[in-house]
Amino acid sequence: MARLLLLSLSPIASDPRVMRQYEALEEAHEVHVMGFGACPPGVRHFIPVDQPRAGPVVVLRNALRLLFRRYDAYYWQHPQIRGLERAAAQLPFRFDLVLANDVMALPIALRLAGNAPVWLDAHEYAPREFEDLWAWRMLLGPFFDATCRDALPRVARMSTVCAGIAREYERCYGVPVSVMPNCPEPQALPVQPTRADRIRLIHHGAAIASRKIEVMIDLMDHLDDRFSLDLMLMEQDPAYLATLRQRAARHARIRFIPPVPMRDIAAHTNSYDVGLFLLPPTNFNYLHALPNKFFEFMQARLAIAIGPSPEMQALVTELGCGVVSRSFEAADLAAHLSRLTPQDIDAMKRASDAASHRFNAAATRQWLRDEVSSLLACRSATVH
Repeated sequence: MARLLLLSLSPIASDPRVMRQYEALEEAHEVHVMGFGACPPGVRHFIPVDQPRAGPVVVLRNALRLLFRRYDAYYWQHPQIRGLERAAAQLPFRFDLVLANDVMALPIALRLAGNAPVWLDAHEYAPREFEDLWAWRMLLGPFFDATCRDALPRVARMSTVCAGIAREYERCYGVPVSVMPNCPEPQALPVQPTRADRIRLIHHGAAIASRKIEVMIDLMDHLDDRFSLDLMLMEQDPAYLATLRQRAARHARIRFIPPVPMRDIAAHTNSYDVGLFLLPPTNFNYLHALPNKFFEFMQARLAIAIGPSPEMQALVTELGCGVVSRSFEAADLAAHLSRLTPQDIDAMKRASDAASHRFNAAATRQWLRDEVSSLLACRSATVH
């Protein structure tokens, strides 16, 4: 049994990707978890990290450090990194492997690992994550690029959420990257028949302005009375959510419904017909989006309606589980939806049902177990 450190600068209990990593590895290894928030249920070894709020002085100082490319000072004096260092001081032993989540956690993961290998699960493409914002392009984008150039050659393994992001890391930094998609837990749910007179659309996720959720509201301008849309949104940006409610007020067929825990999403949305996600590519990561909700639509046994986002489009086309518009315009996707018969939607739901047995957390857990075992075995052979 190896001793592993699982590290993430996120609230662990509400971070499904990190929790799936823990669940994959804890049966065979002693896994210590460091992150924000309270100890998640079932985690045996948890080290909480303080999540300090940065005041205006700290924000200004950090911005100046980024502006003048003082990246070491920015990183090692960052309140979250200093909090993580204080938490790490409680660790009385060394680890056989450190698994770091996101590029921000990588430099300190390499420091804590010592001679042990580090696996970076990069999730998104860090240098261009919010490139639609000028402050990101000016400050944080160059910082993450510099961090990747310095630190990525020192990782033993690296993974991310989809092939497009993996290719970009490989192209820019010359490191091999594996793909570990964001698949939820498998759910044994039925395929619900579609009514001819009522086609229910559902979109769920965070209310983030750069996602342009208003485009999905405008979709209802182009659909007849058979269609309704429910939005299950987390209030990440209250002002933006308020503008969405105002925009939707003209439609009696649009409702805002309360969010449910992530583990309950598939069961809660199984009675709908179409999972909707029209995501204009406002930044690199949105162009290559392959999010949790896409696979949750599958687990809910829904037809899937998307724009031409290449990662999602490739799977919808391969599996036959939905429709893909030619553009990210609301009218274009509405035209595709309007042509669907209940029989068409039912066939797509059955395709999602078949895909749900392939794209789920049980499959990704086994892959991660096997890859970690291989990495540990290689290290052991090298040491001995």
